[in-house]
Amino acid sequence: MNLDIQCEQLSDARWTELLPLIQQYAVVRLDDCGLTEVRCRDISSALQANPSLTELSLRTNELGDAGVHLVLQGLQSPTCKIQKLSLQNCCLTEAGCGVLPSVLRSVHSLRELHLSDNPLGDVGLQLLCEGLLHPQCHLEKLQLEYCNLTAASCGPLAAVLRAKQDFKELTVSNNDMGEAGVRVLCQGLAESACQLETLKLENCGLTPANCKDLCGIVASKASLRELDLGSNKLGDVGIAELCPGLLSPSSQLKTLWLWECDITAGGCRDLCRVLRAKENLKELSLAGNALGDEGAQLLCESLLEPRCQLESLWVKSCSLTAACCHHFSTMLTQNRHLLELQMSSNKLGDSGVQELCQGLGQPGSTLRVLCLYDIYWTQELEDRLQALEESKPGLRLIS
Repeated sequence: MNLDIQCEQLSDARWTELLPLIQQYAVVRLDDCGLTEVRCRDISSALQANPSLTELSLRTNELGDAGVHLVLQGLQSPTCKIQKLSLQNCCLTEAGCGVLPSVLRSVHSLRELHLSDNPLGDVGLQLLCEGLLHPQCHLEKLQLEYCNLTAASCGPLAAVLRAKQDFKELTVSNNDMGEAGVRVLCQGLAESACQLETLKLENCGLTPANCKDLCGIVASKASLRELDLGSNKLGDVGIAELCPGLLSPSSQLKTLWLWECDITAGGCRDLCRVLRAKENLKELSLAGNALGDEGAQLLCESLLEPRCQLESLWVKSCSLTAACCHHFSTMLTQNRHLLELQMSSNKLGDSGVQELCQGLGQPGSTLRVLCLYDIYWTQELEDRLQALEESKPGLRLIS
């Protein structure tokens, strides 16, 4: 049974109603409910009385260090079987991280920990890693976005990756780790036997030089399924360094996010080699890159290749014009795998959208979602789009 409450300010009477449920339910989510340290003592007692609890989420509540401490005390009961804990955006600071090692040592069932949007800093991260390195800690998934981490945190994280074969997911996006820090992290991964499945490094200050390190990771980690590198200045040079790893026979990557990475049609050409060769790649985001109509044509040609089985393509804000829509239209009539196409914020105009409609209206088109936000057209074309949706119940046009 689940207790799932979001965005509700809980009165004293309502809180009294909920406490018995917190003691019973396997999943308890009280996100953005105005909880503070005052409620945490009640939560701690309730958790100690609940041997069925497997998931607890207290996201976006101002618990503070003292409140988080109380919650974690409640989880250290011998009967605790919690597997997933989310304390994202709970005002936990480095001063409150001292309790983390003992929790990670004693709560053997914990597999997933979300601490994003808390200013842990490098000192707090060091304390967290002390707990992660304990033999009794079996954590598999860790989220640390927006935690004020720098390159100094990459050494401790690399040590965890080397030591923990169970590790499957690491999210450190939106931390200023820089080229040197990410290199240390990649070295830890390269020397690790862990079967990592997801690595998120968006907006971490990566450079083209880091792509050579990542190339080796992608080639050597057959377990890796998702790689998020958005909002890093990789450029065409970085993409050229990364693609040999993506083309490796051992690479089984399914999701690749490269939004706002300073890629042009030149880098797109390298990525198209991957699309044509790798059936396993299902999702690709190139949003916010100046691919232009030349890059769009290259993508459409690749999507017509037999081995390309991409299901989701994001080319939002890619400097596309009506000139490329003929290529997309042709591709949509023949491609049987693409299900989602995000083309928002491009200057396609009426003529470009009409071309897309022509392709979508063909019997062979199997696209399910087309996003066209921030593109303006006439009422006549709006009527045609509505008619198209009515004629194809499986298609959603989002604008």
